[in-house]
Amino acid sequence: MASPPPSYQTDLPLPSASQPGDKFLDHEDRSTPVPIHVVTSASQLPVEFLEPSPQEQLVIGFDCEGVDLCRTGALCIMQLAFPDAIYLVDAIEGGETLIRACKPALESSYITKVIHDCKRDSEALYFQFGIKLNNVVDTQIAYSLIKEQEGRKRLTDDYISFVGLLADPYYCGISYDEKEEVRILLRQDPKFWKYRPLSELMVRAAADDVRFLLYIYHRMMEKLNERSLWYLAVRGALNCRCFCVNDNDYADWPSLPPIPDKLTVDGDAPEEEILSVLDVPSGKMGRIIGRRGATIMSIKESCNAEILIGGAKGPPDKVFIVGPVKQVRKAEALLRGRLLDVY
Repeated sequence: MASPPPSYQTDLPLPSASQPGDKFLDHEDRSTPVPIHVVTSASQLPVEFLEPSPQEQLVIGFDCEGVDLCRTGALCIMQLAFPDAIYLVDAIEGGETLIRACKPALESSYITKVIHDCKRDSEALYFQFGIKLNNVVDTQIAYSLIKEQEGRKRLTDDYISFVGLLADPYYCGISYDEKEEVRILLRQDPKFWKYRPLSELMVRAAADDVRFLLYIYHRMMEKLNERSLWYLAVRGALNCRCFCVNDNDYADWPSLPPIPDKLTVDGDAPEEEILSVLDVPSGKMGRIIGRRGATIMSIKESCNAEILIGGAKGPPDKVFIVGPVKQVRKAEALLRGRLLDVY
């Protein structure tokens, strides 16, 4: 007779622990124990997740692990954090059938997916499973918007890591030493997430990447004003599309959130945000990047837009620009100018 699957448990920080500097993990009344379920069949997932409904809208923590996660690297685990449980959706054991069962939820506007830096996760889901990740709250974007509200101008490539976010006293104020332990293991063996059965370390590390997200989400919602909330929704949607370039200019993706009427009444409406994809001729990417990245860094400093290069994970011949229309057009002009320069 087969033995039952191992049982795992972790703590979820409670949203009610809302004072800056709270270290909730030091206090039992500020966290709640929840089970960790390793999922190999869709029947193990909550019905309200599998069948999204406007009557039962959800907010969940979300992340993916894989081998060189991108359009070609294998997606191995998809983590879902609910208020009462964490589900590790095993793409290796459950296969494509399991991940495709999650498609309605991942594409649904009724389920908010809280994630830290959605771009490569979205790319893997789109190219490997045809899933268009939708309705995300990207905590990396939200953090930058909150800092802008507080008067700090975002510097070039000033993106907080998940480890850095957890260390911020307002959110968690904790060190995430185990993350570095897993990174070392990944450098030693890039196939770390592909091995089965899942080890206790793998289960714990996968759960740790999502168990704080709902707490952080509630903390961020306390800070974000209506203008920033619109930027958060639009930039999250654009970042989901970013590396998922296709032939129909994203026509089959969900529409971008419109500018709320409340933000247009005073004549100071935010500028429309767009994603532009610039094709770079073969052998010319060096002109865009420059020696030790000097050229691309200079262009980033000149434009209030996010500029990303497909790089080794692909697509290597494209530059992605996200931001307000005028700033994106400025970045396009500067990038094209570099392509015309002769050394």
